[in-house]
This record gives sequence, structure tokens and C-alpha cells, in this order.
Amino acid sequence: MTSGNEEPQGLQPAIISYVNDLPNACSLAGLACTISAIYFSILGIYYAAMIGMIWAVAFDWADGLVARRMKGRIDSDRIFGGQLDLVIDIVSYGVAPAILLLSYGELDPIFLPLVFVMLAAAAIRLSYFSTFGLSDASQYTGLALDNNNIALVFLFLFESAFPHEVFSVVLYVSALGLAALNVSQIKTPKLSGLPRNVYLLAFYTLGMTGLYGWKLL
Repeated sequence: MTSGNEEPQGLQPAIISYVNDLPNACSLAGLACTISAIYFSILGIYYAAMIGMIWAVAFDWADGLVARRMKGRIDSDRIFGGQLDLVIDIVSYGVAPAILLLSYGELDPIFLPLVFVMLAAAAIRLSYFSTFGLSDASQYTGLALDNNNIALVFLFLFESAFPHEVFSVVLYVSALGLAALNVSQIKTPKLSGLPRNVYLLAFYTLGMTGLYGWKLL
């Protein structure tokens, strides 16, 4: 006899069936935002890329919030959703910022070591979290990767105030600093776990969308 939250033994659902799970749909919406950020980074339309990057964070937070409030999710739903979230995180918070920096650096080879460090830090951090989870009920070990996007989106507000070469250095140093914090032993709060922070991110996302949308005009 199985409980309501257990998958019947021997039955495997269709792969595509997990798209119907609302938290997974939020995760995939975030992936769509990340793809748009990558696309606009390649084109050099960085303000549009910033909008995609911050909305990727918003949907990432939304999937966790929705998952925690849904009732009746079985174990396989939670496991699949967690794995999907981790895979999308490496794209949203590793690949997308790396392509942004390569593009802004005009594909200068000096940016390749930075890209490696950023992606390696993201992969190591996600693997560590997948293995050990939170350090306690509400704290991460190291800076969570979503903070990278939040910080870069804020930093890019000042891009027009500096010559391109100077801001390239600012981005380089900032990205190295974020990568170091990602794999550090510092304890940082799980911001997405509190409804108040979700509302703050919503205001931040809408505000940044408005600012960058105005800059695009």
C-alpha cells in the first residue's frame, strides 16, 4: 500500500509529463529568459540581456516558492524538479554571464581564463550544494549563484558612465570576485526562502526591467 506522496513501484511517467508540473514550467520559463539574455549578449544589446538575466532569477525563485506551496507532489516530482533546477542554474548563472563577458570583452582571449573560472566555480558550487545542501535550515555555504546575476544586472547600470575599456576591467574584476565568493566558506542567507525577499526581488525585477527598457529606447 502506498501513501499519497509515493510513486507506484515499477511505473515510469513519460518524460514530457513533467512539463505539466507548475514549478518545472517556471524553471523552463527562466531558461527561456536566459536564452534571450545569451542571444542579446551575442548581438551586443546588453541592456536587453540584463532584462533576460534578471527575469531568469525571478522565475528561478518563483519555481521554489510554487513548489513549497503545492500539495500532493510525489517524491519523483520533487527529485526531478530539483535536478532540472540545477541543470538550468548552470546555464542561467554560469553560461549566460560567461557569454555576456566574452561578448563585452570583444572575444579578447584574456577573457577565456575568467570564463573558465566562472563556469568552474558554478559547477563546483552546484555539485557541492547537490551533495550537502544547506549548511543549516536557512543558510548556504558560499554565495548562491543567483546573486551573480543580481549583482551584474545592478553593476551594468553604470556601464555608460565609463569608457568601454575601463568598464571591461570593472566587469572582469567583479566577476572574479563573485566566483571566489561562490566557492568560499562564508555563510549567506537563503534569500528566496522568505516571502518578503520574493516581493523585494519582484520590485527589483520590475524596476530593472523599466530602467533597461528606458535605456533601450
